[in-house]
Amino acid sequence: MFWKKKSEDSVIESPPKILPNIVQQYLITQKKIDPEYAPLFKSVSKKNGGANFEIRIFDESDAAARKVVVKSFSDLNGHPELVIYEGHYDEAAKKVELEEKNKLSWDTQIFNQEEILKKIEGLTQPGSTVFFFQTRGGNCGGPLGKGANVIELNPAYPGKGQKKYNIYVTDVVDMQPVGKGAKLWNSDKPKEIASWIVQGHCKRLYS
Repeated sequence: MFWKKKSEDSVIESPPKILPNIVQQYLITQKKIDPEYAPLFKSVSKKNGGANFEIRIFDESDAAARKVVVKSFSDLNGHPELVIYEGHYDEAAKKVELEEKNKLSWDTQIFNQEEILKKIEGLTQPGSTVFFFQTRGGNCGGPLGKGANVIELNPAYPGKGQKKYNIYVTDVVDMQPVGKGAKLWNSDKPKEIASWIVQGHCKRLYS
């Protein structure tokens, strides 16, 4: 474990890491967090002496979507929107005190393939869009950790060489796509699109 020492006030800060077991158990038993989600949080802590630590708990994927680099406890001073829980823990005394700062949004509705297809086919206005959170790919943020797929009813359709739907991938901040993002492909086959989307539209598996 590497620690960052603040020479000006002798405070020692840790880099991001998975939550200490005592904190994970507190979240599960006291805050009723899904046991599968507890290991996905990341924490930064500050040690002032003894076995007591100040701790801030955050979602690395959310930080990446917001373009915030978190390397230590103090890096979150100016980003309260990223802190999900904040408080103290003492492993020796087996005590944890955490206050919720921002509502956890990882529990979200998961649509099946038929529901996804219905939403895509429900697009009626040229340029209108629908999006689905994802747990795979190279994007960040959102309740499933990997941004979202955005499906657009192509405003240029039915022009020459145009297909009905454009498919994009993008980051997610505050439960909303950050624009349409990067275009991946286009298609006239909504069933094909729905089949592709549903493969990554599932319960969150990693941070």
